[in-house]
Amino acid sequence: MGAGLDAGHVAVLAGLLVLGVLVGVAGSLVQGGLFPGGLLLALLGAAGAFLGGARATGTRGGAVAPAVGWAVAVILLTASRPEGDFLFGAGTGSYLFLLGGMAIAVMCATLGLSRQPPGPAARLGK
Repeated sequence: MGAGLDAGHVAVLAGLLVLGVLVGVAGSLVQGGLFPGGLLLALLGAAGAFLGGARATGTRGGAVAPAVGWAVAVILLTASRPEGDFLFGAGTGSYLFLLGGMAIAVMCATLGLSRQPPGPAARLGK
């Protein structure tokens, strides 16, 4: 995709952005329940969205789009409202979710793709 972005690729990236928002909201709700299990499930869901986006598009942008959606959703959910309501408590699990999700996003964006160029496999001797 070195020539530029076509409409289909932009639509896929927009869909991955929305997927990242949904994964961020779901992870925010799940990570507090059943402490180690809920946190692991939330982080695995985020990793699946990030790595799946990279594999589906074949570009690093496929991992960045859901990561941006995830980060926006999580940051908006951490802000307290004037009524004093918020989804994240000041506990170890919420900090692990925030920092772990960011670390997973960076890992999936930088290490998520294989080093082989796309195309047919070469066969020697034929």
